[in-house]
Amino acid sequence: MNELTNTNTQTGLDVQDVVKRAIELNDYSYLLEKVPYSQFIGMSVARFGDEMVFRLPAKDDNIGNPILPAIHGGVLAGFMEMSAIVQLMVFMQAKKVPKIVDFSIDYLRAGLHQDTFAECKITRQGRRVANVSMNCWQTNRKQLIATARAHFLLD
Repeated sequence: MNELTNTNTQTGLDVQDVVKRAIELNDYSYLLEKVPYSQFIGMSVARFGDEMVFRLPAKDDNIGNPILPAIHGGVLAGFMEMSAIVQLMVFMQAKKVPKIVDFSIDYLRAGLHQDTFAECKITRQGRRVANVSMNCWQTNRKQLIATARAHFLLD
């Protein structure tokens, strides 16, 4: 998370303060705007109680295969990874940005040029490591276009 480090001495941004403000306002755009990659792909998020739904809008810059047209696999993977990081930060009220240990994705069908959504589930969270599973879909939550699993270092 480029601009958002543990404590940014240039801007005075502190991860814990940014996360706390986003939670208090129930506005996660404040958190996402601190991450240049999430801005580049156009990512947004909405929270419904204990559930967060992440959105990747249909955007020409995110296309990898112009013939279908289909979302670039790297954009989809980056979107899912960033979704997991944000979910961990919010539900842990993070003091630091979680660091990725490993990431595995299964592409199930083409991600067409339309809005794409993701949800994350923290399957295990210890003191040092968290496991997160992610599902990604477009028009129907039951017709997944990709699934992923990741491990993050929390400390």
